[in-house]
Amino acid sequence: MTKRLQVLLDDSELRTIQRLARRDKVTTAEWVRRRLREGAAASARPDTATRLAAIHAAYRHGPAAPEPDIGQMLDEIERGYRSDRSLP
Repeated sequence: MTKRLQVLLDDSELRTIQRLARRDKVTTAEWVRRRLREGAAASARPDTATRLAAIHAAYRHGPAAPEPDIGQMLDEIERGYRSDRSLP
């Protein structure tokens, strides 16, 4: 279902939007809908400062888990294969 939204613009704002819509070869209404969707999507994402702060915080904590030696890891996987009788 669609709903109508009324937005009041001054003449120069409307002319600017109409010019941009013509440039993009879409109707003024479609141009406005696209910009509203873009704005909503951008608002749903954290801003750059928030994302960088999260990355810096994660970096301060170091690795999430200790990383085992690759040889040890492969040995454990192989032992798991040999101990599982359900595998062919």
